[in-house]
Amino acid sequence: MSRTVTLVLVDPTGRPLGALPPYDVPEPWWQQVGAIVDEARHRYGVDVAVLRLLAADRPEPPGGSLTYLAEVAAAPAVPLAPVTVDLAPHPLRAAWAEPGGPAASVAWATAELARHGRPVTAVAQHRTWNLSAIWRLDGPDGSAWLKQVPAFFRHEAAVLRRLATVVPDLVPALLAADDTGRILLDHVPGEDRYAADPAERAAITAAHHTVQRRAVADTERLVAAGVPDLRGPALSRWIRDRLAPHDTAVAADLLAGLDDRLDRVRDCGLPDTLVHGDLHPGNVRGDGRRATIIDWGDAFVGHPAFDILRLTETLDAPTAGPLLDAWAARWRADVPGSDPHRAVELLRPVAPLRLAAVYAMFLAGIEPSERPYHLGDVPACLKRAAALA
Repeated sequence: MSRTVTLVLVDPTGRPLGALPPYDVPEPWWQQVGAIVDEARHRYGVDVAVLRLLAADRPEPPGGSLTYLAEVAAAPAVPLAPVTVDLAPHPLRAAWAEPGGPAASVAWATAELARHGRPVTAVAQHRTWNLSAIWRLDGPDGSAWLKQVPAFFRHEAAVLRRLATVVPDLVPALLAADDTGRILLDHVPGEDRYAADPAERAAITAAHHTVQRRAVADTERLVAAGVPDLRGPALSRWIRDRLAPHDTAVAADLLAGLDDRLDRVRDCGLPDTLVHGDLHPGNVRGDGRRATIIDWGDAFVGHPAFDILRLTETLDAPTAGPLLDAWAARWRADVPGSDPHRAVELLRPVAPLRLAAVYAMFLAGIEPSERPYHLGDVPACLKRAAALA
């Protein structure tokens, strides 16, 4: 599966210049823009910074015919097609999705690396969408990654700062951060471990237990630093508030009994701690010698079972069972008398319910043209939660 891409070009002031002829790129995922940038340079000799999605011919990713807005320093020599697009400001538009936004962020990162004695010789844009913009910055002293996120993910820097003091080998090194959601991370060797087998997932589970065990004593400091507090009743309030604008009829019984269910979870005796929030293997990067847990923007303080549920949710029962048993054994050893297995079963339907609320939060925080990224996720997660209840 591929994408057909049309780039509507604007200059650094935001003045529309026209559209490049459509072209295909092999990556089907809408937020991946590396191939878009490379093909624009290869086909038309144009250096672009992709700003945001304008339109799609299908209701959700991946693939299809897509129109993006992209910035160029000056009008290119290639003929451009006239287009009519709505470029009006929007209050929910990300800073990196505006003309001049990418250049400002790259300039900040370049200056921060210079302060580390690391000159930058090449910059490549990798991703842009409503949840993040990502660039790779290369130089003679190695590579670094610039990531910029919206307000609801800005606690990632606080999480990385704290974890660097207790488990530095398990998280990316934070080189710099500012109050606009920009973070600068040192390069982590290896590959994202989407294809991790059960043995590798077992190693991830063991490593992450170290993170959670050491974070138990840090919950108040993490909350004070801005990490969302979703402990006990706060979780049910948070879920209901975010799902209020959506049709939740399919999960009405689960929502009605949520407070009682969370009370029973608390009786299982496990402590609240730092939760990654999206602990699938693709958020682990490794090279065969070490594994690093990345993308902590979804993190919150709450029940540790949410992460093992996320790590095992796509596995069949015979494969997931040993991972859950090992996870439970570690917590029973740490907290004698606790009942981790029961906590997992009670939270099993709550996990997709929480994800529905997460996606609802995304939809409430992004401009309309980017809603197709997440529009189908809320009802899908609600349906799954109801089926598991």
